[in-house]
Amino acid sequence: MHLSRSLRLVSRRAMVSRAMASSRMFSTVYTKEHEYLKADGDTYFMGISDFAQSELGDVVFVDLPEVGAEFSQGDALGSVESVKAASSVYAPVDCEIVEINESLEDNHALVNESAEGEGWMVKLKATSPDQLSGLMDADAYAAFCNEE
Repeated sequence: MHLSRSLRLVSRRAMVSRAMASSRMFSTVYTKEHEYLKADGDTYFMGISDFAQSELGDVVFVDLPEVGAEFSQGDALGSVESVKAASSVYAPVDCEIVEINESLEDNHALVNESAEGEGWMVKLKATSPDQLSGLMDADAYAAFCNEE
């Protein structure tokens, strides 16, 4: 009987893990300008997508906004410079910057190594959360990138 209960617990944990992984997959949204937002409670990690960093090439400089700065959707909030080009980074939604990734000051390569992970640029609070519905999920973004 004890073994049966243990198997049920393991099975239940596996189902919860799969459900959490699925919710994480759906918690990232993208813009047509190639920024992403990844949900983290009621705030979002934001940066450029992996597709964008691969198009830019080796990143040599990242300009980030100040904590507390507020932006309207579509405003330039920073920039990324690479060996190929410089590109503005735009606010995906109306937002307030609550944190910047200070690791990028000394290690711009994080954007290339892990654009949608350790290479995030800012953490923001969406001040108009209804704008999130206008962004693309991962499947729509992949289709969008394939068309470019």
